[in-house]
Amino acid sequence: MWQMSVPWWEFVVRGIVVYLFLLVFMRLTAKRQTGQYEPFDLILLLILSNAVQNSMNAGDNSLVGGLISASTLMLCHAALARLAFHFPRVGYWVDGKAQVLIDQGKIDQNLMRQELLTREDVEAALRAGGCLYAHEVERATIETNGQITVVLRPAHRPLNAT
Repeated sequence: MWQMSVPWWEFVVRGIVVYLFLLVFMRLTAKRQTGQYEPFDLILLLILSNAVQNSMNAGDNSLVGGLISASTLMLCHAALARLAFHFPRVGYWVDGKAQVLIDQGKIDQNLMRQELLTREDVEAALRAGGCLYAHEVERATIETNGQITVVLRPAHRPLNAT
């Protein structure tokens, strides 16, 4: 339980390499896959975590090795969050930027293809935003977390109940 089969620093190096690999992999996939988990996305994430486990622990099942690996991942995540906060270029690389999907009722078909959004995905976002049709939308934005936010045109905004 306490005896490690590889040196402690190897867990740290392996953890950093796996963290960076997965970060790049997830960043290169569409935003939809990080912000809106479909069942197959969740299955991929679970299988990925299992697939990289042995590359992180070198076959070591000790408690100490697991704690070192987990600590390394948490420290990498915290360090990257700090870097992204202090250096906007890092934040842009990690999170990307919000993109306008619908502007003044017109849908950007190229962006839909780029982000692998189906018509059903857009229609669901519109319904969640309180409308049924793109012409009712002033602006719909794909946020950096993959969510689609919808701002209705003034004529289509619900009246405030006061």
